[in-house]
Amino acid sequence: MTKDLAAYAAENGVKYFMISFTDLFGGQRAKLVPAQAIADMQTDGAGFAGFATWLDMTPAHPDMLAVPDPDSVIQLPWKPEVAWVAANPIMEGEDVAQAPRNVLRRLIAEAAAEGMHVKTGVEAEYFLLTPDGNALSDPYDTAEKPCYDQQAVMRRYDVVREICDYMLELGWGPYQNDHEDANGQFEMNWEFDDVLVTADRHSFFKFMTKSIAEKHGFRATFMPKPIEGLTGNGAHLHISVWDAPGAASKVNVFADDSKELGLSDQGRHFLGGIMKHATGMAAITNPTVNSYKRINAPRTSSGATWAPNTVTWTSNNRTHMVRVPGPGRFELRLPDGAANPYLLQAVTLAAGLDGVRTKADPGKRYEIDMYAEGHKVKGAPRLPLNMLDALRAYDSDKVLKAAMGEEFSEAFINMKMKEWNSFVSHFSRWEKDNTLDI
Repeated sequence: MTKDLAAYAAENGVKYFMISFTDLFGGQRAKLVPAQAIADMQTDGAGFAGFATWLDMTPAHPDMLAVPDPDSVIQLPWKPEVAWVAANPIMEGEDVAQAPRNVLRRLIAEAAAEGMHVKTGVEAEYFLLTPDGNALSDPYDTAEKPCYDQQAVMRRYDVVREICDYMLELGWGPYQNDHEDANGQFEMNWEFDDVLVTADRHSFFKFMTKSIAEKHGFRATFMPKPIEGLTGNGAHLHISVWDAPGAASKVNVFADDSKELGLSDQGRHFLGGIMKHATGMAAITNPTVNSYKRINAPRTSSGATWAPNTVTWTSNNRTHMVRVPGPGRFELRLPDGAANPYLLQAVTLAAGLDGVRTKADPGKRYEIDMYAEGHKVKGAPRLPLNMLDALRAYDSDKVLKAAMGEEFSEAFINMKMKEWNSFVSHFSRWEKDNTLDI
């Protein structure tokens, strides 16, 4: 039964709702609606001008109405008089096809129609910086090998504990927190779930982490490579497919102990789709100019980038784009912290569904250290070197574009090309340093 948001407000002491949607660039947009007005908003939606956000619209477009999905509602643990609710944008009675949450919802329905109920978990890494973003928040976090540094994580205990306490309160099932491989970097893990639930939680996690960091006088960033020479922020995705959605799921259809690495034929084909479309997927899993400073990075100060640069897969080996750490699931290590939470899930479904439909083969499995021996791999595609290459790869992948939706794909490419053109028109200090005396 659909939740009545007005009744929810009365029962939980909610005074305001944040009706939130995510635009093409991953920006979270919201209107703050008093509880007294939420009944009408639940039916009709809150009005937005799409052109005022990163959507491919003009000022002449009609109102875009963000209709809240009451199943997604989350009461802010740190400000309980406010509740956040994800919304589905519509315009003139139709879903806005380019809106990321709508893209994901459509692909979920396609997968369900073919008996596939995808579940995912995401590892969202972030840095804690000073408010101006120019330095680490902890001047003592200087170890050459900072991963799992217990002193460093305890110096930021108040921030990490508060976020984890809230995830426990919300019933997400958080199970571990750590200092990651870069100085100033952290990772917090919670239980996997249906893709839409994970996408909503990923979106809310970013909002919550930034909010709690600000409360403590810091700045949290999910930027792919915020500090030169240090490991970047990944958003690794763990993927499995089940026989039913939600709590009704009983059987992991990716699991088959009789097959290679315990991955069923369907799981292997799904993986094959990801390998087949990986270079095009990168435009969405790694969507910024800065993203390519992470996946094509030189050796970091800790000794490894922990990011791929070639389309390869393996068993339990973190130097490849995909690893299969155990039966019935695999980890996609390509995405970074800038990935749109909804588009990340959507493009994974789109590639995987095509793989299942075409019985795609993932190709040869490599059991080597890609950082030391990657030059030995012949024939595996390299990941794009920059955002322009990624956009061109996506644009040339007709199957992936169609699966994501032609209207979405056209809007996404148009907006991201404008971003690329803005970047290349920027006059940099590097140009002057290297060209002034030529």
